[in-house]
Amino acid sequence: MAKGDWIPVRAAQGVHSRQAHADLPEGTYEREISKEGFFGPAAFLHHRRPPTGWTNFEGPLRPRAFDLARLNAAEPSPWSSHVVLLNAACEVRFWKLDAAMPALARNADGDQLLFVHEGEGELLCDYGRLRFRSGDYLYLPRGTMWRLKPAGPAAILMIQATNAHFKLPDRGLMGGHAQFDPAILETPAIDEAFKAHQDEPGEFRVEIKKRGQVSVVTYPYNPLDAVGWHGDLAPVRLNVRDIRPVMSHRYHLPPSVHSTFVSDRFVVCTFAPRPFETDPGALKVPFFHNNDDYDEVLFYHAGDFFSRDHIEAGMMTFHPSGFTHGPHPKALKNMLAQPKPATDEYAVMIDTRDPLEVGDAAGTVENPAYVDSWKTA
Repeated sequence: MAKGDWIPVRAAQGVHSRQAHADLPEGTYEREISKEGFFGPAAFLHHRRPPTGWTNFEGPLRPRAFDLARLNAAEPSPWSSHVVLLNAACEVRFWKLDAAMPALARNADGDQLLFVHEGEGELLCDYGRLRFRSGDYLYLPRGTMWRLKPAGPAAILMIQATNAHFKLPDRGLMGGHAQFDPAILETPAIDEAFKAHQDEPGEFRVEIKKRGQVSVVTYPYNPLDAVGWHGDLAPVRLNVRDIRPVMSHRYHLPPSVHSTFVSDRFVVCTFAPRPFETDPGALKVPFFHNNDDYDEVLFYHAGDFFSRDHIEAGMMTFHPSGFTHGPHPKALKNMLAQPKPATDEYAVMIDTRDPLEVGDAAGTVENPAYVDSWKTA
């Protein structure tokens, strides 16, 4: 994230807390205004009323919610799946698959991340075979040939780093084993099951996506015929249940601390179950904030999404940069005291530095009432 010589402001006015997200003045609601997501300088304003108390919201900046589970058509090719959100650096699709892919796929536009929302099966690729299940991230380096063979219906969130790469975040003082030990990352195996697939007879098609267009290359044999490989580049599998969140019992950490993968112009974060803050004065819900430099996207995978009302698994919310948002009224009632000891949600967040456009398919499953979900009456 950007670093540099920010304008050196150190000031305070009126009634305010001494530290962010803790010991708020009685009867106030904190709102954070920050630069570069949560990585740059920030100001913390204290309001008499919740900053999301609008009575009307018009225009393209409105918060939006999409029920992606209602995109019911299963597509045999990932490149026929629904584009949900996109910009020049990132493309997000939602793909349903109910049988083995008839053709191989190759993404020449950038690294590919598949998040398995539902289903299980096996991934066959240049490097061998990987089993997958619900909650898996499957990282595919740009140019990898691959094919999924699900055991039943599957639903997959696809995230593309256009003309760029996915990397792990710099964990800094936490050390390289924070969140998850890289030893947990599983790579494909050239095992007997993979070798058995190599002998499948017939023609094999490879659908290659480049600049959003698909070319098809046909082989008279299975091109996944590698007998071995070595190096420091390969697909990997990471399950959300293997992620051990960073947490503080005295401070509500910003979502950026949950970054799982980073690219040049966006980050992918994972929200996994964690204990609530226990310090009496610490916030126990996400703080109101203006993320004026990043669009925010949340895909809800499983569990009880404690900061949102009327959100279910398979839904996605989209908050364009430029307006104040934060917890819904139901969650706000538990701002300083939670009835449960811990969260039990799993969600994938995508924060993009460049504005996202909404795909046509997403518009067909939008909940237009989402913008009103912050109203108290």
